[in-house]
Amino acid sequence: MSGVQTLIVGEGEGDQRLDRWLRKRFPHLTQGAIEKMLRKGELRVDGARAISSTRVAEGQTVRVPPLPDIDQPAPPASRLARGDEAMIQAAVLWKDEHIIALNKPPGLPSQGGSGQGDRHVDGLAPALMFGYKEPPKLVHRLDKDTSGILLLARTDRVARGLSEALRHRNVRKIYWAAVAGVPYPRAGTIKFGLVKEGGRGDEKMRCIHPREVDATPGAKRAVTEFLTVENAGGRLSWVAMQPVTGRTHQLRAHMAELGHPILGDGKYGGSAQENLGDGWGAGIGGDLSRRLHLHARTLIIEHPITKAMLTLTAPLPAHMKSTWDFLGWDEKDALLDPFEDRE
Repeated sequence: MSGVQTLIVGEGEGDQRLDRWLRKRFPHLTQGAIEKMLRKGELRVDGARAISSTRVAEGQTVRVPPLPDIDQPAPPASRLARGDEAMIQAAVLWKDEHIIALNKPPGLPSQGGSGQGDRHVDGLAPALMFGYKEPPKLVHRLDKDTSGILLLARTDRVARGLSEALRHRNVRKIYWAAVAGVPYPRAGTIKFGLVKEGGRGDEKMRCIHPREVDATPGAKRAVTEFLTVENAGGRLSWVAMQPVTGRTHQLRAHMAELGHPILGDGKYGGSAQENLGDGWGAGIGGDLSRRLHLHARTLIIEHPITKAMLTLTAPLPAHMKSTWDFLGWDEKDALLDPFEDRE
């Protein structure tokens, strides 16, 4: 039997229910035991009686009465392969006590699906605890074959803050892609709506003219800004894109609709031998990789705790870096935020 304990709600632990906060500290406690302590007034917050739904705040003190000694089971051994642990840890681009930013490798799903086991970012999150009691939480996602910046929150409070910022678009996301042909005009705004085209389990989207969106069941408005940074003899272009909305496959579907599919995009024509949009095709062969050439390059967001502006930039994955080198494109030729002057 333990003695009376006075615990302090730590940084990042605030704004959650008392019962949930307590179970994180004492996993063996049942909800019934917590309710009994609350009814008897033995469990108190800042010296006052509380109920299970009382929300604790950082810095508050919680009085915990003597608890029975219960043998705690040993934490389960990690089921993650050492190679996967090393891979996801090497993908860490930046971290502090609140946020972890990954440069997600291409081919790694953000979340699990049938037959994928734990080999996705969410399943590998236990390898990113770095001393915390719980794995970090995904607050957004990237397509499996898209590489680049992916944020995880280390506490529930930070997850809510980041999700709120992303939901209200208080964030700037800049993607890089290699696309077929040369877009004309070289910069602009794409406003085609999107509607799901595939059947169950197929996320392929179809573009809808803006005037037809409201009359098309399931269609949603979508807006993408784009800018051509460089081109290679009219065959391929390096394009920067900023999604104003965040729809499934938005960037891939929008560029394909313009007749300039992203290189390596089998779903939207970037791997086809004939591209009807500009007549020559994106399957150029040679030494260039057939993998998807779409990368979440830069993310600018207000830190939910410090309120400082956080600017993160992810290096290109190996197959895109090889393409850039082959075509003589220099990463330094692109502005950090090429859309800043268009606000």
